Amino acid sequence: MRWSLKVAQVAGTVVYVHVTFFVLLAWIGVSGGLEKGSLAAAAEAVGFTTTLFACVVLHEFGHSFMARRYGIRTRDIILFPFGGIGRLERIPEIPSQEFLIALAGPAVSVGIAAALFAALQLLGSAPRLEDLATGEAPFAERLMLINAGLALFNLLPAFPMDGGRVLRALLAMRLDYARATEVAARIGQGIAVLFAIVGALMMNPLLVIVALFVWTGAAGEASLTQIRRALRGTTVGTAMRTEFGALAPDDALGLAAEMTVRHAQADLPVLLDGHVIGLLTRRDLMRRLSEDGIGRRVGDVMHRTFETVDVSEPLDAAFSRLQQKPFETLLVTDGERLVGLAGLDEISNLLRIKHAAARRPPHAPRAEPGTDRRTGTR
Repeated sequence: MRWSLKVAQVAGTVVYVHVTFFVLLAWIGVSGGLEKGSLAAAAEAVGFTTTLFACVVLHEFGHSFMARRYGIRTRDIILFPFGGIGRLERIPEIPSQEFLIALAGPAVSVGIAAALFAALQLLGSAPRLEDLATGEAPFAERLMLINAGLALFNLLPAFPMDGGRVLRALLAMRLDYARATEVAARIGQGIAVLFAIVGALMMNPLLVIVALFVWTGAAGEASLTQIRRALRGTTVGTAMRTEFGALAPDDALGLAAEMTVRHAQADLPVLLDGHVIGLLTRRDLMRRLSEDGIGRRVGDVMHRTFETVDVSEPLDAAFSRLQQKPFETLLVTDGERLVGLAGLDEISNLLRIKHAAARRPPHAPRAEPGTDRRTGTR
């Protein structure tokens, strides 16, 4: 992940921390130190924030481990200043599976809060509401409260929170998946409008920001579902680019630059004796040209890991993979033979064609197969 540091890997899921998270820690440390006037206060503030985000990681692993039960891998978990994001390789479309996967994260947060409450009771340190309200409560009590709040917030029936997915799963038990997503998205946007109104009346900018977050999350989820529905029933072979440039490992970067321009191609496969051995991305090409010049060998800078997809694979599944993977291009194979390239650009072109065809007037004449419309000849 760009701008992210790998900090751990658990059961095949990589945990990254975005660099902006460290900016947040620095700001919290400085603020805590200035407010209390001591380094100990700054360290306590940083320690509490780090522990809280460790709980967020556990929340995400709750989703991850439940998804593994249904054969869905979580590629990675990324920590941002606003929380964590776990990226599943695909979204389950069996409602009961999505329901349980969505609930698993909040269940972990509730479990942490319950464990802390039980420990405090055993130690005879019952939380006092007035301390919790003023923020002066001890470390464990604040951590308990925030985990409980995290679970409740995530259960709001609005995308992109877990509650939005729970709602969709419940609706999908009686409705078509796409229709269930549309209804859940509208409910989420209604909640966003309510948050915005309350935030404006109370002059609370945080609620307005949350409203914007919920609105865009709901709109994005609805849009993605419409795209998947439009792609359903179509194979990768329908959308792939069949005319493309390819390189050999001994080719120079100058040739790669020429080929990128000539073919208007984002990524270039690297072949040896007809077999794919690497991929040169446009991003890496631009960076290496500026650092090493046009004479550097392609084989020295190409990625030796790349993503392949069978020509007969459903296009909606390939689209989901492209959203999750680090590369912009999937190499399309038929057996061991490279037959094409598929990326978001190719899928977008297909969607535009489908959209234009759907707008055709019902009585517009159709061309017979093999007929040239300009001449009427075959």
